[in-house]
Amino acid sequence: ANAQQELREMEKQFGWNIEKAAKRIKWDKVREIPIQDIRRPFEYTRVNNEEKVQALMKSIVEIGLKEPIDVLEVDGVIYGFSGCHRFEAHKRLGKEKIACVVRSASRAALRMHMM
Repeated sequence: ANAQQELREMEKQFGWNIEKAAKRIKWDKVREIPIQDIRRPFEYTRVNNEEKVQALMKSIVEIGLKEPIDVLEVDGVIYGFSGCHRFEAHKRLGKEKIACVVRSASRAALRMHMM
């Protein structure tokens, strides 16, 4: 019960709704992708909220990842632009893979994401 209470407090603090997020995911479209295979073009230019990364790490350890990150697949290469805090939490926890919703995209769509 204590862990559940802590998760509810984190949801409130960061504006999360874990149950709602988990219900809207199309789990049949989710793939486990090796973290090292995901290119993150903005990884070194964006700053993550440290408190949020720490909270996610705790949540992932206790209940697992409940909302996969979205990635684009362009010519067989995986690009991640969202889910920065979840991705960072997985890296710090030493996870080798992360659940991803993979969308196929064109080079033109990739260029739009890079702007």
